[in-house]
This record gives sequence, C-alpha cells and structure tokens, in this order.
Amino acid sequence: MDSVTILGLIAGCFSTFALAPQAIKVWRTGAVDQLSIGMLGLMITGSILWLAYGFARSDISILWANGVAIFFIGFMLTKKIQDMIATGRS
Repeated sequence: MDSVTILGLIAGCFSTFALAPQAIKVWRTGAVDQLSIGMLGLMITGSILWLAYGFARSDISILWANGVAIFFIGFMLTKKIQDMIATGRS
C-alpha cells in the first residue's frame, strides 16, 4: 500500500467518523429534532456519488470512507423520517 492510499484512508477515517458521535447520540436518545432532513438528504446523495466515483477510480479509500458514511447517514436519515411520520411534521 502506497503513502497516498494511506493518506486517503486516514483522511477518510477522520471525515467519516466525524459522523459517529451524532449517529451514536441518535441511537441512544432517539432525538432527531435538531437534524435537518435537507442536510441528511444532501449528505447521503453526496456520499452515494462519491461511492460511485470510488468504484470508477477503483480507489479503496474513497470506497471505504463513503460506504461507512452511507451507513451512518442512512441510519440518521431513517430515524429522522420515522420521527417525521410519527409526529406528522415535515
């Protein structure tokens, strides 16, 4: 593994795991009122596009970081949508 790939993996870890504290908070408390549906929608769309780009480039650091990010964002987005349906808010 070359130094550029290692750098990409380290950068991906920091960027991706920046989402972890918020996802853990949502998991523990169920509180999603401060999460913006627009922000979550844009973030998951961006991560899906980055994932497609990573496949096109065969870049493991892009694939790994965005695959994990989609997991965190998808979880929070699902909880936000469930809350919106349950409370009748949009």
